[in-house]
Amino acid sequence: MDNFSNAPELRQDLVTGDWVIIASNRNKKPGDLIKKRKEKRQPSPKSVCPFENPVKSGNPAPSYVWPCLKNWKTQIFENKFPALLPSLKKNEISEEGALYFSQPAYGYHDLIVTKSHTANFSKLKKDEALNVLVAAAERFKFYKQDKNTAYGLLFHNWGSSAGASIFHPHYQLMALPLIPEIVRHSFSGSEKFFKNNRHCAYCSVIELEQKEGKRVIFENKGAIAFTRFASKEPFDVRVFPKNHFSSFEETPADVLSSIVEALQFSLSRLEKTLNDPDYNFYLHSAPFKNQSKFGFYHWHFDIVPKFSVSAGMEIGSGIEITVVSPEDAAKLLKK
Repeated sequence: MDNFSNAPELRQDLVTGDWVIIASNRNKKPGDLIKKRKEKRQPSPKSVCPFENPVKSGNPAPSYVWPCLKNWKTQIFENKFPALLPSLKKNEISEEGALYFSQPAYGYHDLIVTKSHTANFSKLKKDEALNVLVAAAERFKFYKQDKNTAYGLLFHNWGSSAGASIFHPHYQLMALPLIPEIVRHSFSGSEKFFKNNRHCAYCSVIELEQKEGKRVIFENKGAIAFTRFASKEPFDVRVFPKNHFSSFEETPADVLSSIVEALQFSLSRLEKTLNDPDYNFYLHSAPFKNQSKFGFYHWHFDIVPKFSVSAGMEIGSGIEITVVSPEDAAKLLKK
């Protein structure tokens, strides 16, 4: 009798409706995906790092400093090369040939920089890691006061293949004048599920993951981390507050503290188990405007290690092929 336990499987994301192919048969075992680094990731020299002394290096003056400028551990300042600018005309849409539309890239593009030249998020002290999230939440509240911003994004690129052009650990904040389509898609699916079930889609997912346990890699009083049932990338992890919160910036500090533990644990396990891969993590939260209408949403972080490259199938169909099952990934991360 043939053994089909490792056969490819199509899986659908509950919220977005996106399909993926879990094709663990393309690897002999999950560990085969882990490529040994020929060399350890090398820090850039501090002498040329623009974040060792941000102001002296020509960066804009900080809008946020913790705990004080003399002995700072966290700073927020405008990106020296911003993709969005608050000085541009707001929401002035132009039309070209009655087919193409554009508008000035109005918004904010800030950096959160931590003091240590080598300590990424998993290696920060607990209070320093918590302050990254607290500082981001405060900045989100500032963005919300601008009636022309619609959505805020917090993300971190670690490693050159994940888009980090500067080694020194830093986190990026962007306030956009529109809601990105990928996030709008998530909102739409969450709202549809809520209307049909009178229950949050992601709360339902959390309940199922707790019951089954086979994809959960971390859980504490206020947060949970698990590999996604319909993973788009090998070893991707999703981190939720266990209680329902729609807006990241309105979440109590004790819950953010639980999230920090979940993030630090998950990132540490990825680094130790998968031989220190490059990765991105990012936040999805409710939009800034009319937040009362988005009570159905449940904010979360996604962690995505850089193991695969989108090729013809993925680009042409939008269907990602994941070569490690989420269940095998969770086993390996918990081992």
